[in-house]
Parts: sequence; C-alpha cells; structure tokens
Amino acid sequence: MRWKNRPDGSNWGDFGPDDELGRLNLLTPEKVLQGVAEVRDGRSFCLSLPLDFPGGNALNRFRHPPRRFTSGRAGKVNYNFPLHQVNPDFTDVVCDDAVLLYTQYSTQWDALAHVGGMFDADGDGKPEPLYYNGWRAGVDVLGPEGHEDALEGVRAERLGIEKMAETAVSGRAVLIDLERHIGRERVLVGFEQLKQIMQADGVVVEPGDMVCLYTGFADVVLEMNREPDAHTLENSCAVLDGRDPALLQWVTDSGLSVLIADNYAVEAYPARQASGCCAALPLHEHCLFKLGIHLGELWYLTELAQHLRVAGRNRFMLTAPPLRLPGAVGSPVSPVALV
Repeated sequence: MRWKNRPDGSNWGDFGPDDELGRLNLLTPEKVLQGVAEVRDGRSFCLSLPLDFPGGNALNRFRHPPRRFTSGRAGKVNYNFPLHQVNPDFTDVVCDDAVLLYTQYSTQWDALAHVGGMFDADGDGKPEPLYYNGWRAGVDVLGPEGHEDALEGVRAERLGIEKMAETAVSGRAVLIDLERHIGRERVLVGFEQLKQIMQADGVVVEPGDMVCLYTGFADVVLEMNREPDAHTLENSCAVLDGRDPALLQWVTDSGLSVLIADNYAVEAYPARQASGCCAALPLHEHCLFKLGIHLGELWYLTELAQHLRVAGRNRFMLTAPPLRLPGAVGSPVSPVALV
C-alpha cells in the first residue's frame, strides 16, 4: 500500500488501491444510456474554442498560443507541394502540418496529475508531494532531474491524460446557467447561490452526471479577438468560491463525475485569502487531489446554453475524450454535445 493515511474528505482507495480514474468510474454504461436518452432534437454543438484563443499569454504567462509549421520535402516546404517534383507521373499536391502546442492553453481537460498536494500519507510526520490516490511525485509523476530546466523524463507515469482518453468520456451532462442569473459580473459563487440558481432552473445533479457551468467568460474571450486584456478578464463573469466548505461538500455529495466551466479555472484564482497553510487552488485540490474529479476549463458553452434555455432543458449527451497522449498532465479537447 502506498499510503497509511488519506486526506480528510478524500475517496482514496474507494475505487481500488491502484485506481487512476477517480470519479470517471461513475461513467457507467447506464450513465451513457441516460445521456443517449437526452438526444431528442438531433442537434449537435461544438463546445471548443478555436485553440488559438484566448490569444497571447495575458491569461497565463506560462502558456502560449499554438505555433504551426511544416517540415521540408525535397529541399522545399511541404505545403502546396506537387508530388510531380519527386515523380513526374504523380499528380497529387500535398500539405503537412506540425504544431507546438501547450496542452492547457485553450479548451482543455486537467489530468489528475495536474495538481497534487503536500500530505503525510506515511504517518511519519513529514508531508510529501502526492497526487490522487497516493501516487507519488518523483516515482509515479516524474519531474526533471539535475538541471531545473531539463525536460527529459518529465512524464506522468500514473494519472496521465491518456487514462481519461481510454474511457471515451461519454454520458449524461447537466448545464448550470450562471450567466442567465448573474450576467457578466465578477461574482464568487458559493453553495447557497449555486443552490438557489439550480432550484430556480430545476437543475438536478445525480451521481455520475458531468456538470457544466456556463458563465459567459468564453464569450468575453472571443470578443477580444486574440488580444485579451488581463484586467477585463480578471473582472468578468462568475467563478466558484473554492474557499466555501459548503460548496466543496456539495461537490463531494453530488457524485458528479467531472466539473467543467467556460472560464479560466472553474474556481476563483487567486482564491479568497485564508489564514494558515492552505491550497492556492482549493477547488483543484478538492477535485483533482482528493476526489479524482477531472476539471474542464475554457469550454465554449454559449450556443448550447442558448438552445437549452429556449427548450427549457438542462441535460444533454456529452462526449469529450482528451488526446490519448501518454504521460501528459492536460490536453486540448473538442467536446461535442448532443440534444
């Protein structure tokens, strides 16, 4: 056993000692069939931003837009390349792409290896860096050795995003329309306000449901046309209050399988100040580290939300596998909603 103690409020071990899926285990065949039952109109919605949005790095200085390029071929660029230049009998013209991509720049999933915590799992009085279900930094999630900027060997041997991809991430989803009630005002949403909004709209979250929060933030991003203003983004649209213990308890009790938003981090970042030692991202800690709940960020939910408003609905079928990229701690995603 990798641990003797598990964090308070966690579910470590509940899905098995070597589990790497967390609450994705709740996306059962029955939950998929519940999702299929929500497909009534034959409409589909792309829930991804263009992956070169938000543009620049005002939202996160460590992440940059995709850089597209191509390789060489026969001494020329392999784009609009006539194959008769290598064989006079060929009539084809070909293009090949390559891309340098930050996996969490735009519409994305967080892998469970994205955020861990310092915790004394051995009971020896010394906290060590751990991830969901007690998988260990330096053993199961490998960082650079030697030079601090070295990239060789940086890899999630456990909890990588490919584990999520292998499940296909399909089932019933529920949309909570915060923008409808709050508009684009910057508001920290705690449990009481969330509960009131859900009751007003008849939203019920059952175990295994994938929960999406529409705030309007992605609309603000799109309106800036790849030239984001940091001050505007920091003061726009609703975010969950990760410091609210009642909200975190709701995440636990609801049984939701994944938590998704159209904003930057689902929760407020930076979070409200707290006294004493605490997580900078308390909702990330609660979801990724303690409960094994993958987080989706910067999704595009506008057209889906508008359709559901008119139809008086809040449930739909969602399919949203990440890239099956072994060892990655996040991934772009092009989710599809069916209604």
